This record gives sequence, structure tokens and C-alpha cells, in this order.
Amino acid sequence: MTGETERFPARRRRLPGRPAVLGERDFRWFFVGYATSLVGSSMAPVAVAFAVLDGGGGGTELGWVMAARILPIVLVMLFGGVVADRLGSRWVMLAADVLRCAVQGVFAVLLLTGHAQLWVMVALVAVWGLGEGVFLPSLGALVPTLVRRKEHLSDANTLLGLARSVSTVAGPALAGVITAGYGPGAVLVIDAVTYGVGALALARLSVAPPGAKAKAKANATAETGTEAAAGAGDREDSMLADLRNGWGAFRSRRWLWVTTVQMGLFNLLVWAPFLVLGPLTAQRELGGARAWGLVMGVYGVGAVLGGLLMLGRRPGRPLAVATVATVGWALPSASLAAGLPLGWTVAAALVAGSGSAVCGSLYESTLQRWVPAEVLARVTAFGGLGAFVLGPLGLAAAGPLADRVGVTAVLAFGAGWQLLAAAAVLAVRAVRCRGWDGEPAADAGAVERARSAAGAG
Repeated sequence: MTGETERFPARRRRLPGRPAVLGERDFRWFFVGYATSLVGSSMAPVAVAFAVLDGGGGGTELGWVMAARILPIVLVMLFGGVVADRLGSRWVMLAADVLRCAVQGVFAVLLLTGHAQLWVMVALVAVWGLGEGVFLPSLGALVPTLVRRKEHLSDANTLLGLARSVSTVAGPALAGVITAGYGPGAVLVIDAVTYGVGALALARLSVAPPGAKAKAKANATAETGTEAAAGAGDREDSMLADLRNGWGAFRSRRWLWVTTVQMGLFNLLVWAPFLVLGPLTAQRELGGARAWGLVMGVYGVGAVLGGLLMLGRRPGRPLAVATVATVGWALPSASLAAGLPLGWTVAAALVAGSGSAVCGSLYESTLQRWVPAEVLARVTAFGGLGAFVLGPLGLAAAGPLADRVGVTAVLAFGAGWQLLAAAAVLAVRAVRCRGWDGEPAADAGAVERARSAAGAG
């Protein structure tokens, strides 16, 4: 890291000026609203998990509820990416926040009144997931439009990552305390309010994504035609073409689809079992909701530290560093599998959280640096789809699989897999050699072919 810092001495000297990105009105409003909503979002999973467990459910029921949140994300993410590239990310995100605010409000009322049966939880969590599915690709496309000076893009992503990290510190810890004292319904009331704050902040933004006005004008022109049915058919064809072009941009970048496959298998084999079996283990062996809230809260502390480390730093090979950082995700599962005391699991979560911040900041900045703005939401959607698509299966299968082979075996396998996967991804040259200022020749040719195909489409 020392050598990389010396390559960018000017960035190191600008330490006091880094918050200047917050001086831009739109970014500042978005940052405040997004950070607020993140606190509620990070509290909600703890509340939902213990709402299921307190209602008499076990690992299998908890897995189904968690899967009900992830499955809609997978189903609507591509649609969300297309709509965001067409209509603008801000409006899509605003609608998603309003929807999630309403869902969490209803969920809270049902919990507080004692009417939240398991099937109701599954249904509400599924609608919650729909909102997230359209929000996520829009977020990736919105950030570059909020930062006028592109050299600050990395710091903007790091600041947003820090907001996510701080929320993972405060959210689970607060959720554990509030759930233990007042019940999970109180936590979801807070979550609904924070989504409302996020929606208000988005409503105040004035930025327009590149090409949004031109797309709107084209759509308006098409709608003035006398053949309404033909116009609808054209728009349908256009949506399919948008998806094809987005897929072409995604698959032409080897570094992108390789890291996406890694994340998809991570969610299936490592993170899903940890999210299901972690609270179960905490309830049985570590002290319940407070212990689990502490583990996830310290995970957030690690993410804060990792984000602070990344401010102003640009390693020469960002994806290689990001991949090395993913090794930390193996440690919490390994600690639980080994039956170590709570302190060891907390320490493992600290390291894993640090790695998550480093990985997230470098990956997002690389994606936004190398993917054209006009397809960024769609490419983000394909990446998100690949990362999430196996998650519902992992969540649903973790409990039954643990009943058959044991919690220890499932968690230990996930930890081992994460180590092997990181080594395999680092062996791919397109990942290992990816830099900030130039694409490998093979990738450049693939990108040009994709652009030509897109133009032909």
C-alpha cells in the first residue's frame, strides 16, 4: 500500500479537502437521506429474524422468510435497471422508498397488534424485496450523476460505503436492544420513518441522468402516433433491445462476470447459511438477540474502519485488492463452526467488515469507471442479479441442510469455499491486472464488439 500511496501523493495531501464532495447540493441531500434510511434498513433484518423466532419458528421458517425478501429482488432487478436507464434513477428510487415505507409501516402495526402470522410475514417481506429490487440498480447509476468532478467518484463511493458501514454498526446494535426491550414491531416503525426521510431527500434532487431527456422526448414522440398498438409493440421491442444491449455490455467484461459469479456463489454457500444459522446459534449458545446484534454491529465497525482506510487511496490493481479482501468473509462462519466463544466471533466479524468496505468501494468505483453511463443501470442490474439469484436457494436450504448434516458442517464448508473462491478469482488475469487507467487489450476488443452489436441492435 505504501508504494501505491507514493504514486498518488497529491491525493494524500488533500486529506482535509475530501469532504468537499459533500459541498455539492444534490450529493449532500442524497447522502443525508440515504444514510438515514440505511440505519432503519440495517435494523430491520434483526427485528424480522427474531419476530419469526419469537413466534415459534426455527431455522427453516427463518430461511423461508429471508428467501421471500431476496427472491423478488432477483425477479425484478433487470426490469428495474431498464426502467432506471429510461426514466431516470431518481424517480425509480423515490417510488421504491415510498413503497418500502408503507410496507414496513403495515408490518410494524401487525407485529404490535399480534396479528403477524408467518404467511403474512412472508408476503410483506416479499413486497419489501420488490422495492429493493428496483432500488439497487438505480443506486449504482445515480451516484456518478451526483459527482461533477469524476476524480472524486472513488471518494463519493467510499463515503456512501461509510454510511452503510456506520449503519451496520448502529442498526443491529440498536435493533438488538430495542427488540429485547420493546419487541420487533418498534424497530419496524423506525425503519418506516427512515424510508420516509430517504424519499424526501430524493424528492429534493435536481439532477437528471445523462440521456434521460432525450429518451423522454423519444417516448413522447412515439406516443403521438396514430397506431397505439404498434407504438406499444415498439416500446416492448425497445425494452428487449435494452436488455440485450445491457447483457452485451456485461458479458463483454470478463472481470465483471467473473466477480459476479464469485459473489453469487458466496451468497449461496457462505452468507445465506451465516444469516440463517448465525441467529439460530446466537439464540442457542451465545445469548440471543443482544449477542447477534453485537456480532453484526462489530461487523459494521470493521466496515467503518475499512472505509476510512480507503478514503483517498487508489491501489493500482483495485479488483485484485478487492478480491483479497473477500477472504475475510470466511472468518465469522469459521468461528461459529468451531464453536468459539462470542469474543472470537466478534473479532472475526470485525475483519470481515473491514474487507467488505474495501471490496465494495473498489468494485463500485471500477464498475462506474469502466461502464458507460447510458447502460450503467442495466449492467448493475445484471451484476446484482448474478449476485442475488442463488441467495433465496441458500436461505431456504440452510435450515433443512443443517438439520441433516449439522450446523457446524454447513458453516465450515462455507468458510472453506470462500478461501478457494478468492484464490480462483485472483488467478483470472482480467481481474488480477485490472487498473484505473487502461483496459487489457483483450477486454478492449470485447468491449468494442459489444458496442458494435449494440449499435446494430
